[in-house]
Amino acid sequence: MHTLIQKYNVPGPRYTSYPTVPFWDETTFSEAAWTTNLNRAFKATNNTKGISLYVHLPYCESLCTFCGCTKRITKNHRVEEPYIDALLAEWDLYCNLLPSRPRLAELHFGGGTPSFFAPEQLRRLLTGLFRRADPTDMPDYGWEGHPNNTTAEHLDVLYTFGFRRISFGVQDYDPTVQKAIHRIQPAENVRYITEQARSIGYTSVSHDLVFGLPFQTPESIEDTIYKTLVLNPDRIAFYSYAHVPWIKGNGQRGFRDEDLPSGEQKRVLYETGRDLLEEAGYVEIGMDHFARPHDPLYQALQNGTVHRNFMGYTTTQTQVLIGLGASSIGDVWSAFAQNEKEVDAYTTRVMAGKLPLLRGHMLDEQDQFLRRQILNIMCQGKTSWHLGRWSKGEWARLAERLEAFRLDGLLDYDAEGLRVRAEGRPFLRNICMAFDERLNHAQLNARMAQPRLFSQTV
Repeated sequence: MHTLIQKYNVPGPRYTSYPTVPFWDETTFSEAAWTTNLNRAFKATNNTKGISLYVHLPYCESLCTFCGCTKRITKNHRVEEPYIDALLAEWDLYCNLLPSRPRLAELHFGGGTPSFFAPEQLRRLLTGLFRRADPTDMPDYGWEGHPNNTTAEHLDVLYTFGFRRISFGVQDYDPTVQKAIHRIQPAENVRYITEQARSIGYTSVSHDLVFGLPFQTPESIEDTIYKTLVLNPDRIAFYSYAHVPWIKGNGQRGFRDEDLPSGEQKRVLYETGRDLLEEAGYVEIGMDHFARPHDPLYQALQNGTVHRNFMGYTTTQTQVLIGLGASSIGDVWSAFAQNEKEVDAYTTRVMAGKLPLLRGHMLDEQDQFLRRQILNIMCQGKTSWHLGRWSKGEWARLAERLEAFRLDGLLDYDAEGLRVRAEGRPFLRNICMAFDERLNHAQLNARMAQPRLFSQTV
């Protein structure tokens, strides 16, 4: 394993989409093309499957130095009202474009810190969203809360609107690690709010943990996992820390590089946590996610319906995902569109009555085919194909890349498809990179190669 980690610990995408954002071709994208594709997908699937809606709430009161999300740091809560106004104005723009009333199968609030917003502001937001939409018969609604500022009133407001999933950002319980990442939260806070969520009626409570943080050791990871198991969350996201300070600037420089574990040490941290979680009855799903057998995410894995998109792993797959808020990304399978990333630019455009689109990508036939292969591998650890889909040259290049993984005992493949072995699960991102024609093309062209676009795969 030591040799394999050295070999495969390279910069690589996390594949919440294909093509990945740095390789979008913006020359073919336009607002007209986006709305045309959106309406086509909406007409085909809204009545049968409904749509997904992601709402980005970017505000945080303090900066966590491990965070790579788009956020705005402030203690000024007067920003809440105008931002909610902008979200509802953007939703109105979309609803005015659509041919009928949306049915919300999936709704997720992410951040930033959604619990930064007062419960009455979240109530106002949800009231506005559902003024122009209806839930499907079996909706899947979830949101992200900070253990230090989520209240029973927060939980109750969202529960009233159909939310049954909540994920709490725990990260790590070790005081030294917490100080380094500027995320101080006592275990008692996590326990209290977890118990509150369950008492209100949330049926899927998730804790987000991170491995690879500064000063972490196998012993500290064990302690964090043990403290987590006492609370028995239904899901656990055990994320790899993505160290990308060249993208996020000084926000990820609250510690020195030498304080971070090496690739080999990071793998030990993951395997320590994974083994403890599996011994406790959790099942690994895709990459970095675990669930108990009663949880819908595990059930989706068993029946082959688990999905991965810009919100991570989900149990719901719709043809339409609309993203509201600064930096949010929409997805209609044949097209992606991302909003303005800066809050001020986003709100200015929306309040002027314009969709706040920053960039996008129109997926051609090859993009869609490769996207399906990568999605299958990330979700199920296997994929199938028709060999005739590739030209002889394309197949020769793919087979050459796959052969290296086969010789290392990480996967099996033939003319029908591919299956990742248990030994290959730590290298899912690397295996998907073999299919990433846009990334491979860029790496072949020295002028386009950008090796610091992504975090390390291990």
